[in-house]
Amino acid sequence: MIGAMFRAIALPCAIFVLAATAGAVVVVAAKTVDVKIAALAFAPAEVTAHVGDTVTWENADFIDHTATSSEGGWDVVLPVGGTGRVVLTKAGTFDYICTIHPNMKGKVHVTSD
Repeated sequence: MIGAMFRAIALPCAIFVLAATAGAVVVVAAKTVDVKIAALAFAPAEVTAHVGDTVTWENADFIDHTATSSEGGWDVVLPVGGTGRVVLTKAGTFDYICTIHPNMKGKVHVTSD
């Protein structure tokens, strides 16, 4: 029996969440949503993910960027050729920008189901 209601198991490529409900164990694999930065733009500019998923940004542009939540939830610095990631911990819609180039805008829709 699982000692806690939820337990996370980190593996090299994924995170699995075990949930104990009415004696059953459900395994849900977290996903990674990729956003590429090129030509001073996030692509795709709008993504949808689930709580527990990871958003990964890859800077394939010729200049440094950030992916900074407008609500203050994250601030990822992305040097040329660099990557950064955020694990999504709550549901909602989150706008983000590059603070160096504020005309660069993106949006993450996070669902809890």
